[in-house]
Amino acid sequence: MYFSKIMIILFFQKRMVGLYYEYLGPTILSGFETYKYSCKDTSPLSQYVMHPFWNQVVKLCPAWVAPNLLTLVGFICCVGHFLLLTIYDYDFTAGTAPPDISGLKDVPGGTEIPGYIWISVAILLFLSHTLDGIDGKQARRTGSSTPLGELFDHGLDSWATIFITGSLYSVFGRDLDLYSITPFRMFCIMWNVYFCFLISHWEKYNTGVLYLPWGYDLSMLISFLLYIASAIGGQMMWKIKFPGDIYPGPILQFMVYFGNLGMTLPTALYNIWKSYKEGTGKNRPFLEAMRPLVSTSLAMGFCFFWVLRSPNSIVEKDTRCVFYLTGTIFANICCKLIIAQMSSTRSELLSGILVPVGVGCLVGGLANLSENQELALLYSLTVVVTLIHLHYGVCVVREMCGHFRIHAFSITSKPAATKITDIQRNGILKQD
Repeated sequence: MYFSKIMIILFFQKRMVGLYYEYLGPTILSGFETYKYSCKDTSPLSQYVMHPFWNQVVKLCPAWVAPNLLTLVGFICCVGHFLLLTIYDYDFTAGTAPPDISGLKDVPGGTEIPGYIWISVAILLFLSHTLDGIDGKQARRTGSSTPLGELFDHGLDSWATIFITGSLYSVFGRDLDLYSITPFRMFCIMWNVYFCFLISHWEKYNTGVLYLPWGYDLSMLISFLLYIASAIGGQMMWKIKFPGDIYPGPILQFMVYFGNLGMTLPTALYNIWKSYKEGTGKNRPFLEAMRPLVSTSLAMGFCFFWVLRSPNSIVEKDTRCVFYLTGTIFANICCKLIIAQMSSTRSELLSGILVPVGVGCLVGGLANLSENQELALLYSLTVVVTLIHLHYGVCVVREMCGHFRIHAFSITSKPAATKITDIQRNGILKQD
């Protein structure tokens, strides 16, 4: 027992210095050295519109600008468009129709988001999508491709799912006027989007190839057009009925489910089945192949347990914070899957973040908390989860930079000697 305690102390002393902790270790880092990026993008929109556009835009970028810097600025723009809507429509009520439109005398209309804010939101989203599209091109253009580039790009993309999807809800708002969908239904959509993103990387974990879903670029284009339309016509333009008493909000909901469950998931399952049949993938046993889905499934179960059993309907009390919390939980778990598939190591079964999440959700769902107590629990858990995710991200970036002898946000003149030059020579990280 005493010897075990000594070993544990020595282990943490070796891997943790101050606030810095080595999350990866030598096995995972060595796996990154032999990583080769393999990707298939068959979307007509990407091939014939977005990539030709990005190929021209990247020429405007100075050669000294690091690809990861473009990725970071793009992510900041993504967060920015979410924060703008947070300021002007925190509770998703700005789009509530007035009584003369809704016919509900007891439901006051919301204060519409100004047109210039919608324009700003659209511009920030456009910049985010564009910078995300040219960062890989800038890496190849400057000969600075590294495994960190793809990890940093896809890791931030996993966190961006909450900011992109959550912002769309402000266009239609919650269903106080009966023209949209409830916060709980939007909560379900959020998890649908999270799993769609996860499925792409789970697919790569088993096939070795990242099949980019058609829906990503299309969803960004649709979001941009919705914001521009809202700026021109105002949010009340969406308070219309289509034949069959169908409203725009539920139509968008159907499109998300159809795109993810009707197209992305079946395609991923087919690609995995094909890789097993042809022997081109990892050919893992069934339980090993399913391993990356366990943590996210448990996280979703915990969150749904709290939301469904909440004594104060927590998803109604602070919808935006609940969305952000779930998105950050998902991003942390997904980043670890991305690392596992890039380093060809075994995916973890249970993520450490499940401990505070599980405890918080069980307390929220089982304890008979008052409204103030439950909100305090929500905000406390959100802070804890955010700090855990930020710490994980910063430490992983530092660890990879130290291993490959590169700088995260500037181009190194001689990147990591043979390690990185070999990677560049083999055409690895042809990320877009």
